[in-house]
Amino acid sequence: MAYHKVHADQRAQGHSLYMDNDDLQATALDLEWDMEKELEEPGFDHFRLDGAAQHPPGNSQSPDLDLEPIQPSMSPKGRFQRLQEDPDYISRYMRQPPKSNRRNFCQMFKVLCTVLIVFILGILIGYYGHKKCPPSTTSPESNNPHVFQEILKEIKAENIQQTYRDLLQFPREDDTDVAMKILTRWTSHGLEDVQLANYSVLLDLPGSSSNTVTLANSGECFYPSGQQCKRETKELHSQDLLYSYAAYSAKGTLEAELVDVQYGTVEDLVRIQAITDVTKKIALLKLGQSPLLYKLSLLEDAGFGGVLLYVDPCDLPRTAALPDQAFMVSLNGGGDPSTPGYPSSDGIYRQNRSNLTTLLVQPVSAALVKKLISLSEDSISKDRCIPLELPATDKKIISLNIQSVATYKTISNVIGYLKGTVFPDRYVVIGSHHNGLNNYGGQEWASSTAVITALIEAVMLKAKRGWRPDRTMVFCSWGGTSFGNIGSYEWGEDLQRVLQRNVVAYISLHNPVQGNSTLQPIASPSLQQLAAESQSFNCMEKTRCPGSNVSSVQIQGDSDYFINHLGVPAMQFSYEDVQTSENSSFLREALFPVHPTKAEELDPSFRLHETIAKLTGQVTLRIATEPVLPFNALDIALEVQNNLKGNFYDHVDTQQLLAVASRLRDTAELFQSDEMRPANDPKERAPLRVRMLNDVLQSLEKSFVVRQAPPGLYRNILYRLDERRSQFSVLLEALEHCKLHQSNETVQAALSEVLNSINSAQVYFKAGLGVFETALAGKK
Repeated sequence: MAYHKVHADQRAQGHSLYMDNDDLQATALDLEWDMEKELEEPGFDHFRLDGAAQHPPGNSQSPDLDLEPIQPSMSPKGRFQRLQEDPDYISRYMRQPPKSNRRNFCQMFKVLCTVLIVFILGILIGYYGHKKCPPSTTSPESNNPHVFQEILKEIKAENIQQTYRDLLQFPREDDTDVAMKILTRWTSHGLEDVQLANYSVLLDLPGSSSNTVTLANSGECFYPSGQQCKRETKELHSQDLLYSYAAYSAKGTLEAELVDVQYGTVEDLVRIQAITDVTKKIALLKLGQSPLLYKLSLLEDAGFGGVLLYVDPCDLPRTAALPDQAFMVSLNGGGDPSTPGYPSSDGIYRQNRSNLTTLLVQPVSAALVKKLISLSEDSISKDRCIPLELPATDKKIISLNIQSVATYKTISNVIGYLKGTVFPDRYVVIGSHHNGLNNYGGQEWASSTAVITALIEAVMLKAKRGWRPDRTMVFCSWGGTSFGNIGSYEWGEDLQRVLQRNVVAYISLHNPVQGNSTLQPIASPSLQQLAAESQSFNCMEKTRCPGSNVSSVQIQGDSDYFINHLGVPAMQFSYEDVQTSENSSFLREALFPVHPTKAEELDPSFRLHETIAKLTGQVTLRIATEPVLPFNALDIALEVQNNLKGNFYDHVDTQQLLAVASRLRDTAELFQSDEMRPANDPKERAPLRVRMLNDVLQSLEKSFVVRQAPPGLYRNILYRLDERRSQFSVLLEALEHCKLHQSNETVQAALSEVLNSINSAQVYFKAGLGVFETALAGKK
């Protein structure tokens, strides 16, 4: 069996035709082959070791047809040698048709005999000629790197730009109307099986007038943007004002004292609660540092009644020219709130859950915050940014009025399939999103849709010429993303059983160009090497795209359901601006009204969009076509050990965790190298054994999805909160929680969850080894 090693330094590029040619496979299985003897023979120059990380895929295989019938290639960390049969191998045994003997008969029989002999010779020549011809096989092109380059070459910046501009011509229409236009475009590119998945879901939309913040002492009324209520409506861009709100917040009016809680961390709350009673007061909260839903849960538990949410200008990248605007956030953890855990299908029971928190939450601009804290222009330094803070001696009483309306709307997902030929029941899902309800993040959804459309066009150009992937590629454009990834959740819940069994990876195109400074790849541990290798193939000149910055951190968007409920390996490439503050993480939870030309300002030539499309295409094609899934088991074990390092756990007994993590690493090393070896026996390339291996690789990360996690934190514990913190997020939160409640019960529960996950993964790897060892013993 061939076992494929995913490594950033070296990768074998050849692939077996084990599923393509039964006769050739049978011939290869009969070959007597000894590795060491082959290496010593003069003909060893036929073998070639390809370093995928050093060479573009288009140049990674030689077209030389004089290769030996078996070609091994080595990969690092002692993993398996891959066997490759020669597609041009045919038997050189040539049988000669029997010769007819001339006989001397009477002249009257000559003509009849000649006709008879010619007839018989024709039959014999046809029979033996048919035996000499090799049987027809499936095209070997599906996993050829040269084919990848041909596909990716069709992705052009000017085409993405044109699609982007066409998308922005869509008027503000219902979600279904926008989805239909995307479906029509995808169908025009040749995608054969494209369909809409419609769901009627509960959305929390703005009311007929904007929410307001009023100073109780002076009676001054402000809109969330900071503009006074008395101004003319025509100056206020009313649509933007209406969408400056928190979806699924509590509704009503609350007059109370404003309390500055900064980022709402546990330390902030301990400090505030030591000096004042926070019951039913309004928290002045900065976005960033940790997930919004987690911070709101802490404020709710502490007894607050409302929250003014804003982004501190000091946390924004210096390149961000963000005006003083309010923004939208969603307080929905995922899916239709009225049907938690099950799809919004016809006839299904619906709960009344328009409010997902007891807090009245209102996003406001930094300009309004400066007015509330009475910050004078003289105190603003032009040399450096001073974080906003309400003076401890300044007591502000404000009145917060929030009026939004819960209503059912139809949201639509566009789902298109390109069926695989070898493993059609295994899905590689590529997801973007569209937005037909408001203009918040408008350029981002257009960028997302333009990139996935360019990828579809390039793939289908090759498919029209007969190419097909081994695994089915599923292209998705999700609706309702800005309200809590509703479209992807409902589709996932609708097809949960199928997706749990069939999906092998999720590739995200959520907001591909958020800045123009740095390429930021995010991948689950098993896909980090694949992400790094793909960067080395596709880096553009004068573009920063190092191969060492791949990380596993929480990401925004519709990958959430696949990561946290299905345990599917996921990956995302995006361009971002350089962050200037350690508090900048999770600022993307805010959706600002964006000018339609913002994407063209960030990427005038659309070269960054092209790079994202090609990187996404590269990893998608490899996962969809390589016989053995390019996942790395050992990297999962290494990630687990790294998450247990450091002095953060000094006051917690982690000896048992460390012991189980060590066993996991040992088992993963065996799984990835010696025990699963050895590829010296071509019989191990049997399709059944390849399928067994892929089934094990497909479920590597499912063990790490815990039953519960605090709001806003991933259930998949392999993902960290951000780049700065390497600990398991559930343990980090539990230890912080202990400071508030002076109890280690939460810590013990979190330790048990993590311990069970690591032990479950170790047992899973060990069981996988046992299956293959049993299969080998049976053959012997």
